[in-house]
Amino acid sequence: MTTETNYFTVRHGGVTIPVSRGGRGRPLILCPGLLTTQADLHELIELLRRDHDVVTFDLRGHGVSSAADQYSFEAFLDDFVAVMAEVRRLDLPSAPMLVGHSLGADLVVHYASEHPGIVAEMVLIDGANPVPEPFITEADLPEFRAMFDGLATWIEAREGTPCQVLLTAQEMLDLNLEVDVVRSAILDRYRKIDCPISMIMSTSMAGDTGEGRAPWRNQNWRAGIERLVREQPHISTSWLDAGHGLLVTHAQEIARIIRNTQAQPARPVRHSSQV
Repeated sequence: MTTETNYFTVRHGGVTIPVSRGGRGRPLILCPGLLTTQADLHELIELLRRDHDVVTFDLRGHGVSSAADQYSFEAFLDDFVAVMAEVRRLDLPSAPMLVGHSLGADLVVHYASEHPGIVAEMVLIDGANPVPEPFITEADLPEFRAMFDGLATWIEAREGTPCQVLLTAQEMLDLNLEVDVVRSAILDRYRKIDCPISMIMSTSMAGDTGEGRAPWRNQNWRAGIERLVREQPHISTSWLDAGHGLLVTHAQEIARIIRNTQAQPARPVRHSSQV
C-alpha cells in the first residue's frame, strides 16, 4: 500500500527539523529514539499509515535534521514541543496518539505531563522506564564509553545518508547519563498525565548473551515497569521477545499492538504529592 507523503519544516533554536506526514485514520505522532531515524523506521511507518495519519520526524543530529550545538535532554524536548506546536496548527480532526521509542518515549511523557488535554493516548516503546537503579554507574562508564567509541565505523558508514547520526561518542554517553537522571524522577511525570497509556517493552533490552551485566540490566528494566504498573495499574503492558531495536526487528508486531490499542476513558490526574 502506498500513501501520499507531505513534508514541512520546523525551525527551532538554530536546528532544522523536516517533518513528514502520510496515511489515513486517527492522528499519530511518532517520536524516534536516539540513533534511530525515519529511514530506519520506514517499515513501521508504512504499516502505521494503514490505520493512522502519521506525523514523524528526525531528532536533531539524526537523519535529515540538521546538526546542533548541544544534545541535552532539554534540547531534544524543546524540539519536540516545537514540532507539536506546528502539528497543532494542522487542524487535525481529533487529538493525536503519541508514540515514542526509547528517548522518544521519555520526550512524549514529559510533553504530555506538561500539556494536559492535548493527547488522546500514548504508546511508549522501550523507554520512559522508572528503573530502580541507574543503568550507568561509575563502574559501568568504561564499558559504555568503549561501546559508543565502537560505533565509529557504523556511524561513518551512514554519513551523508538519511540514516546518518551526527552525535559524537561523548555526546551519546553524556545524554545517556542524563536520561538516567531523568528516569529517576519520571514517576512524578506519570502522575500528571491525563490520558491512557500503553507500554511495549523488550525482554532483552541489554541483549540476550547472558554475560556480564546484561542479565542484571534486563532485570532492572523489567523491575522498572513492574514498579510503574504497581503505582499506575491502569497502564497496559505488552512484552516482546526482542532487543532494544524492536521497532526495526518487530515492526509488524508493534504495528498490530498499536492498531489494536483502544483509547480508554481518561483517569483523574494524581497530584505529585500523592504516593
